Amino acid sequence: MDKKELAGFLEEIATLLELKGGNPFKCNAFRNAARAVENLDKPLSAFKSPKDFEQVKGIGKSIAEKIINAVETGRFAYYESVKSSIPSGLVEMLKIPGLGPKKVRAVYDRLGIYTVGELEYACRENRLKDLPGFGIKTQENILEGIELLKRSRGRFHIHEARHVAQVFYDDLVKLPSVTSIAIAGSIRRFKETIKDIDLLVSSSKPEEIISRFVSQSLVNDIILRGETKTSVRLITGISVDLRVVSQEEFPFALMYFTGSKEHNIAMRGRAQKLGFKLNEYGLFERNSTQSIKLKTEEEIFKHLGLDFIPPELREDRGEISAAEKKPLPKLVCLDDLRGVFHIHTNYSDGIPTVEKYIHDAMQRGWQYIGISDHSQSAYYANGLSPDRVKQQIREIDELNSKYKEFRVFKGIESDILPDGALDYPEEILSLFDFVVVSVHSKFKMTEEQMTDRIIRAMRHPRTTMLGHPTGRLLLARDGYDLDMDKIIDAAARNNVVIELNANPFRLDLDWRYIKKAVEKGVLISINPDAHRLGNMDYAELGVGLARKGWCEPRHILNCLNVSEVEKILDRSKSG
Repeated sequence: MDKKELAGFLEEIATLLELKGGNPFKCNAFRNAARAVENLDKPLSAFKSPKDFEQVKGIGKSIAEKIINAVETGRFAYYESVKSSIPSGLVEMLKIPGLGPKKVRAVYDRLGIYTVGELEYACRENRLKDLPGFGIKTQENILEGIELLKRSRGRFHIHEARHVAQVFYDDLVKLPSVTSIAIAGSIRRFKETIKDIDLLVSSSKPEEIISRFVSQSLVNDIILRGETKTSVRLITGISVDLRVVSQEEFPFALMYFTGSKEHNIAMRGRAQKLGFKLNEYGLFERNSTQSIKLKTEEEIFKHLGLDFIPPELREDRGEISAAEKKPLPKLVCLDDLRGVFHIHTNYSDGIPTVEKYIHDAMQRGWQYIGISDHSQSAYYANGLSPDRVKQQIREIDELNSKYKEFRVFKGIESDILPDGALDYPEEILSLFDFVVVSVHSKFKMTEEQMTDRIIRAMRHPRTTMLGHPTGRLLLARDGYDLDMDKIIDAAARNNVVIELNANPFRLDLDWRYIKKAVEKGVLISINPDAHRLGNMDYAELGVGLARKGWCEPRHILNCLNVSEVEKILDRSKSG
């Protein structure tokens, strides 16, 4: 251990103690000691005992003892002890440019935020703007700092990857030498998080395509440049792989590079049983080197005796046997939606007014929206008191009279309290058309306790919908411990809708459980959890995940028209 390293430990101890809310004098003592060590005019080996360090101005007895132990052992035990006493996510937050220990401590104490991902989500929900010492500008600066930090990570949210992939797609598709082009890989299969982006192009001029690809302004460095395959790393940290193939190879390459690996293995096995060989270059009869000429993926599946398998289903989870029996479900698409629920307005932690949401929804061709601001216990999100609930309901009634061809459903996102109770008395709950119940606190319960808590809330006769069922934040926080199979069974018994929260930082419910839920007859609601008008676009992401969960329009609450939704909600209100 040299002086620079030792001084770094001392400085970080001061920061960690400040993060813990430690005594300011103690924090300053470690900072002073760090500066003193940096300015030593002789090597550390010259100091043989704590008293030697005590002779240095700025180093007291207690710190001197800790220093000598570190010098002798090569390990700074006190530093390790302090660091281990602090949630690792808080320490990671300190890496965000411009975010010091006092602000990290503030968001931890006031909002219960443990990780960078939770902090990002809170910023995007405007939860920092009203904290003392923060505000809109600080919130924006934190988001920018998080983006810088994320560049070094290995996975990315799907909406970020889709956006980048579309930029490349839109640029390359303009080239006359491009015959066909597609975004493949896990984006096409609609995985919630993405490691890298796969682009596939057919062209007789691969060098022209590759030259345009590597010159894109988002490219930071070129990892590999070959005759048909090129890989780049972007300034955001994500990698993009481009493959250029012939038009004859394109459908086979598209199938192969879409994946998944497990699906591809199963498809190759099926081809072998039928006397063929299938790979990214073609479909070959046994002992032939000439591929069968097929122009589309649909033709490949048909040649192997299968209905076309949508990319979202290609995970080797029963899709091949289902495609053999024919036909596969007609999966939901964005045009099937008639409206959305779970929308936050300026009454709680959203930005737009109710009326602005109405205009936005009408422009999308929707028939209705469901407003559900936070309930009174969500103080951090400006949750609604009973008086403010009544004020909002009066406003919505007036707007429904004004926009007679459009319906605003009156709802609330009620916190599920630790004992499973809802957040308002019956006389308030009875005012709503629907009630979304969600967990926003006490995440560390045991699986049994959390499962029981949520099921108790679902049994309440006013409960319409379970919001973000597992509480997960992708790349930030695992869901709370609970038995999701029991939750689904309880939803089926109590006629409770389960939300598919389409916010890309959640995408909760997991697609595997979506399939289980619809098989049990549970309705799914694709909700944007909107806090800004642009968040309404999240509905498209929700549709992608619903498709991955094998959902047809009949499985989705908000594919119903107004009168059909009214019947569902009336059934819920009547208990």
